[in-house]
Amino acid sequence: MEEAGFFSLYVLPWIIKILIAAAIAVGGYFIAKMGSPWLAKLLGRTGLDQMLVGFVVALARAAFLLFVAIAALSQLGLDTTSLVALVAGAGIAVGLALKDSLANFAAGVMVLIFRPFKAGDFIISGGLMGTVNEIGIFHTRMNTPDNVELIVPNGQLYASAITNYSVRDTRRLDLAIGIDYADDIAKAKELIMQVFEKDDRVLKDPAPAVLVDQFGASSVDLLVRPWIRSADMPHIKSDLQQQIKETFDANGITIPFPQMVISSAEEGAGDDKLTKS
Repeated sequence: MEEAGFFSLYVLPWIIKILIAAAIAVGGYFIAKMGSPWLAKLLGRTGLDQMLVGFVVALARAAFLLFVAIAALSQLGLDTTSLVALVAGAGIAVGLALKDSLANFAAGVMVLIFRPFKAGDFIISGGLMGTVNEIGIFHTRMNTPDNVELIVPNGQLYASAITNYSVRDTRRLDLAIGIDYADDIAKAKELIMQVFEKDDRVLKDPAPAVLVDQFGASSVDLLVRPWIRSADMPHIKSDLQQQIKETFDANGITIPFPQMVISSAEEGAGDDKLTKS
């Protein structure tokens, strides 16, 4: 009788607690295992980046398993209050130690959600210029125009103004062309438009424009604005400038170099001597 009483009073309750704790742990493990693909599929339908989806699923799985572990331990009669406080304190300490990394992580999440740029885009941000190769959770990899790889913290990119040259299919190219004051402005405009008509990379719609920008110190400055496809940008500026120069040379239009007129008075002379250099 005493053995039966001891078993029912002390052993049996512990067996029940252990079984309940084991059931919670095993059930929680299988729920996390089966729920992770479901959550990944659900998040995938929102259009989020796959890297971000994987990270969110892993984070949710870890948080759920931690909750399951605390629930299982509480069934064994352990005081989980101190454990929760310990986990919270450790989280705060880790957060303070890794505040820069967490800032980069937060910026990476924002980039992946709002997509100010994507892989393959040519951007300028934070004083850096290049083509985006890969967007990670903490860093973004870029290639500069001279083919140097940059690994840039996401916080640095997202905290600065981002200029994305690839988000639009077309771009307006601004060229500054100076002609001599003695040249015919209308003829110069016509010759530039002829160059545009011969180059298929210059779009007809929107139509290009040639405007008189200002009267410079040595030239009449024309503002030349053709519209082009963004993909043609790397080389077309140089090509158009060369074609305009060659066309001007063939038709007597001069692109002047800077000049200065100097007036000097000789002693005893009644007139000034003008020289040009």
